Amino acid sequence: MKLTMVGTGYVGLVTAACFADMGNDVVCLDIDPRKIELLRKGESPIYEPGLSELLHKNIAAKRIRFTLDKAEAYRHAEVIFICVGTPSDEDGSADLQHVLAVARDIADELERIGPGAYTKTVVVKSTVPVGTSHSVRDLIRSRTKVPFHIADNPEFLKEGDAITDFSKPDRVVCGVDNEQAAAVMRELYEPFVRNGHPILVMDVRSAEMVKYASNAMLACKISFINEMANLCEKTGSDINSVRHGMCADKRIGDQFLYPGLGYGGSCFPKDTLAVVGMGKSVGFDCKLNAAVHEVNQDQRSHFWNKVLAEFPGGLKGRTLAFWGVAFKPRTDDIREAPSMTLMQRSLKAGAAVRAFDPVAMDNLSKELPAVHRSTDMYDCLTGADALLICTEWREFRSPDLDRVKLLLKRPLIVDGRNLYRCETMQQHGFDYASVGRATVRGSTR
Repeated sequence: MKLTMVGTGYVGLVTAACFADMGNDVVCLDIDPRKIELLRKGESPIYEPGLSELLHKNIAAKRIRFTLDKAEAYRHAEVIFICVGTPSDEDGSADLQHVLAVARDIADELERIGPGAYTKTVVVKSTVPVGTSHSVRDLIRSRTKVPFHIADNPEFLKEGDAITDFSKPDRVVCGVDNEQAAAVMRELYEPFVRNGHPILVMDVRSAEMVKYASNAMLACKISFINEMANLCEKTGSDINSVRHGMCADKRIGDQFLYPGLGYGGSCFPKDTLAVVGMGKSVGFDCKLNAAVHEVNQDQRSHFWNKVLAEFPGGLKGRTLAFWGVAFKPRTDDIREAPSMTLMQRSLKAGAAVRAFDPVAMDNLSKELPAVHRSTDMYDCLTGADALLICTEWREFRSPDLDRVKLLLKRPLIVDGRNLYRCETMQQHGFDYASVGRATVRGSTR
């Protein structure tokens, strides 16, 4: 099938590469010449495991190409996917200017092409508030009488594992207004669900809501377990034991129930606030989602207070080492990352900050040039007064603790991801503060 992806950001590029790998003819359209030039060389502008290899393979097979030419991209397509950004406004509502600009471009090109033998399907893949896909439909209709189908197809991609998520989805959600659009979407996605997982076809508005409801639920689980962790600290309970006992209940499960620094990235913060914003727009108070966001933001302050408690004289003149900058492992995404909040607070408090992350250092240098970028995880520790762990990269899970202790000025670790057993840290002589567990003292200070 001939497909056009509008936007070569995270969603557009992963979607394009995976569809091309399944044999489709894919054109990627963007307005950024630098990005298009990079992609034509087979270089991915984003970090995602497996994506560069997929791009190289399908460029070589001539199944994917990249263009700045809107006329070429829209004329080529049987199906047009809108994959542009929907950033949050100051009030948390989604900014739809890019989506609507694409709708105008599509309408104008449809008008130039005129009625054809094949009716194009316009698919909104960007995460948009309920009703947006119909706004796109109505805007196109206001500018052309050429027939087309509208659909909504939310994405459920985890950064760091997006290729697998797209290629072997738990479910595919398609919102359509007619059976013709449904048939197109089924034909596109049937090769990806040979594992028996469903293609769920529903009305457009419900499909739009599925995305927000799913992310809001996952965000809620993260805030819930963090609130329980903080309560454990106050009551002398151990969140690890509590979690194991709770998650043994099959009705609860164990996914997204890990205590830590809270969620970050480009989806959960934006989508949770968008749910609150959607509620306000229709006169409904989404109290739970507002509380989820508040708990998540407070978690950073709760952890920060653990750091401050270890330095009664303040942080001025101290050096803090950070392991992990990205908001989660297997990505270089630092948007809304807890580490960024903590490093900013450290600098403001007068501390020198050193950091190491396997892939996010370039992004860090653009956002916080005052932070020293270390060459490896151990170089980061030299002469530091404490180590703060913000991202659970695999290489941080079994470090040489004797070497860590030797390099640190004081054997203090404040762990925002609960990577280590308290007993082990105490035996190695560390002062060790974590989330939802009592701080242990191993040093003789």
